Amino acid sequence: MTRDVIVLTPTPPDRATLLAGLFAGGPDLRVDTAAESAVTQLCAPDGRPLVAIEASALVRVPAEVRRLLGVDAEGPVWWTEARASTAVPEAYALARSFAGRLATVLGGTVWPGGAVTTDVVPLRTDITAVPVPDTGIPAVDVLTPRALVVMQDRPVVPLSTWLADALRHAADGDRALQLVTPPASRLTLPLRTALRGLPHRWVVRDERRGLYDGLSGVRLRWSGGIFGPDLDERGAAILVEPFREPVAGAVRQLVLQARTRHHPDAELLLGGALEAVFRRLTGAAPQGWGTAEPAGNPWSRRQLTELARARAPRPTLLTVVGAGALATVRVLRTREGVEEDVTVVVGDTSTAEERSGAGDGSGAGAGSDAEGPDAVGPDAVEGVARELHARHGLVSLLASYRSGRADLTVPARFEAPPVPVRLLVPEDSARGGAGIPASVRLGAGTGAARLYRLGDGSDAVAAWRALERLTGEGGAGGGAGTGPGPGRSRG
Repeated sequence: MTRDVIVLTPTPPDRATLLAGLFAGGPDLRVDTAAESAVTQLCAPDGRPLVAIEASALVRVPAEVRRLLGVDAEGPVWWTEARASTAVPEAYALARSFAGRLATVLGGTVWPGGAVTTDVVPLRTDITAVPVPDTGIPAVDVLTPRALVVMQDRPVVPLSTWLADALRHAADGDRALQLVTPPASRLTLPLRTALRGLPHRWVVRDERRGLYDGLSGVRLRWSGGIFGPDLDERGAAILVEPFREPVAGAVRQLVLQARTRHHPDAELLLGGALEAVFRRLTGAAPQGWGTAEPAGNPWSRRQLTELARARAPRPTLLTVVGAGALATVRVLRTREGVEEDVTVVVGDTSTAEERSGAGDGSGAGAGSDAEGPDAVGPDAVEGVARELHARHGLVSLLASYRSGRADLTVPARFEAPPVPVRLLVPEDSARGGAGIPASVRLGAGTGAARLYRLGDGSDAVAAWRALERLTGEGGAGGGAGTGPGPGRSRG
C-alpha cells in the first residue's frame, strides 16, 4: 500500500529545488521519469521505484486544500504530491524528507503534519529481497490481465490525477480499476462516481474483518487476478457487519441530475446551466473546476469551453466545486448538438423543523433562491428546472434526496437509495392517466417539457413506484438523469 505526502508551496519548485529534494536518499539513488516525464521517480540502485513525484499543479482555490486535506491555505498554492511505496520501509521517510526539503527552501507546509525532516535517509533494506511491481503505470500497485489495483492510505481519497490516469489505462485495457483502502478512509463524490460501475470496486481492507466492498458491503476475496464476491455455500453474497453501521452526523443531501443540449456554434459558452444551479441552491457561483481533484482552477465558463472544444469529439469529464456543493460534468458532442450531463450534490444542514414549512412544492409559482427557508427543498428544485428549461436547453432532470455526511465525502457504510422528488422529460415523452403523479408544463410548442411531482422525499416507496410508472415500458424517460443516482448502493 502506498502512502502519500503532499507539499504546499507559494512558488513552484524549480529543477534545482526538486533535485535538492530528491537527494534525500543520498547520491546512491537514481532519478528517473515516467508518464511522458510528468512523473519523477526516486529509484533504488537497481532501478525499482521508491518514491514517485507528480508534476506540481497550481491550486488557485484555497477551499480545495481544506476540503481534501483538512488544512487551511492563505491563497493560491503549488501542490506537489509524492507517493511512497510501502514495499521498502525507508520509502515513506524518503518521501517526507523530499517534501520537507521543498518546504524548507520554498517556505511551504507538508501534509500530513508531524515530524517533517530534511535528513538524508539511507537505504538499508536488502533490495534484492523485495519484489518488483512491474506495472509500468506510476499510480498502480498491482497489474493483472483483469485488474489495475491501486492502494491508498489517507483519510479522504480524491479523484486525483494519479487515479484519473489509472482509470484511463483501465478503460484502454478493458480492465477493472480496484481501489484498496483502510476502513476509515472516505471517498470524494467524484471518485465514488467513477467507481460506481462494476467491475470497478472500492475494496476495504479491514485487518480484523477481512475484505469487503466499500459501496455495497459485500465480502470480497482475491481470485483469478481480481477482487470479487466471496459467496456462501448457497452462492449468495455475504454482507459484512461494519457496513451496516449508520453514518454519523448524516444530513439531507439534494442530488440533481440534468442533461442540457446546445447548438454547436462559435459563440457557445458551456457551464451556464451548472452556474445557474449553484447560484440557485448555494447563493453563489462555483468556486473552482478541473479535470481531477483538487479542482484548482477558478471558475471560468470560457476556459471550460475551450478545454471541451479542444478535446472534441472525445468527451470531457470535469469536477466542479463550490460552497457546500460538488458537481461532475460530462461534455459530449452528439448528432443533436453539444450535451452536458451534470450531477450536482448539495448538502443541507438545516433541521427538519426549519424545513417543515416548505411543503411539497405543489404551488403553481414554485421557485426559490438560496436565501429561502429551504434552499434545497422541492420548491427550489422547481425553480431550478424552470430556469434551466427557459434559458439553458434543459432536456431531462431528476432530483432526489439522500442521507449522507455534511462534508459530502463517502464512508464505507450503508447509505439508503435516494428518494426521487422531481422528474422532467420532454413533452412528447410525457405520460398521463390513472396513477400518474401530478405535473406542470414548462414552455410551449416543440420545446415544451413536463415536470412531474413525485413527492417531498418523505415517502420513498411511493416516490419510487411513481418513478417506475413514469419510466417503465412506454412511459416517460430515456434521457440522462433518470437513473438511480449516485446514492444507490450496488451489489
